[in-house]
Amino acid sequence: MNIYGQKLEDLQTYFKEIGGKPFNANQVYDWLYKKRVNSFDEMTNIKKEVIQKLKEDFSMDKPKIIAKQSGKDVYKYLFELQDGNKVEAVLMIHNYGISICVSTQVGCNMGCIFCESGRLKKVRNLMAHEIVGQILEVEKDLNLRISHVVIMGIGEPFDNYDNVMDFIKIINSGKGIDIGARHITVSTCGIVPKIRQFTEENLQVNLAISLHAPDDKLRSSIMKINKAYPLEELMDAIREYSSKTNRRITFEYIMLKDINDTKECALKLAKLLKGLNCYVNLIPYNETSYIDLEKSSLETRMKFYDILKKHGIGVTVRKEFGGDVSAACGQLRSNYEEAK
Repeated sequence: MNIYGQKLEDLQTYFKEIGGKPFNANQVYDWLYKKRVNSFDEMTNIKKEVIQKLKEDFSMDKPKIIAKQSGKDVYKYLFELQDGNKVEAVLMIHNYGISICVSTQVGCNMGCIFCESGRLKKVRNLMAHEIVGQILEVEKDLNLRISHVVIMGIGEPFDNYDNVMDFIKIINSGKGIDIGARHITVSTCGIVPKIRQFTEENLQVNLAISLHAPDDKLRSSIMKINKAYPLEELMDAIREYSSKTNRRITFEYIMLKDINDTKECALKLAKLLKGLNCYVNLIPYNETSYIDLEKSSLETRMKFYDILKKHGIGVTVRKEFGGDVSAACGQLRSNYEEAK
């Protein structure tokens, strides 16, 4: 097992089972996440026989940074995992803090036409420790502390539900990386049963929905998931989430030139979301050399923004990040794989 994939309560149970004390788990977490040691032997306040047992039962392997690009307020990382597979993370510097977007799968099977991640199909899910490791290695590389986490990189988080929930609990733990729940956002393209399951988790974590179209015909043409869970089912699950948690929902909407950026789309979107506690994040599309789609012009984006505002929908236009650093999800990995 990997020590970075263990929730605090998992380690407490482990120590009980080996005849140790529950506080040993707190000690290990302190060494891992506060002092950031790289070996069990550095945990000097834990008995030698316990250290030996930890060394026998756990590894401390983390993803390895093999490529890095940087631009204005953005750093893009390519990691190699223990089995040779590769994933990405993107760090973004905002006026409200430092945010990282982490990957949860090697590849993706959701098949959204605009997404570079899904062009290379899913190989496997990431384990919790492989997601935690992305944060630890980026913080170490840049010598900073990350304040916000977005689970929106390569992969569909709710297609790797259990590992993603473990990851959230590890980074949210006050004795762990200690990132506040309200500074963590998990994004899904719309796996309805998992949205309902997430509703029952009683977490203060933010939920984002990758929507990208205001009606079934258009959404099904660009997002295969909509054929399995059409908008009516998705919106029912979202309303249930909103009612039970009383939390605001973010709708991600990538602006694609002449596809989903028309006045008609804006009006339909305003009607679809009317009455919901939500806001829309309009995202400039990161164009890639492998997908024949273009981003909407700034003028078109602002007209779309104005229509939503006029109809009482909360809306932001996301700052453009990483056009100079292969920042589209999966793009750096794709470039690396294509070059081989």
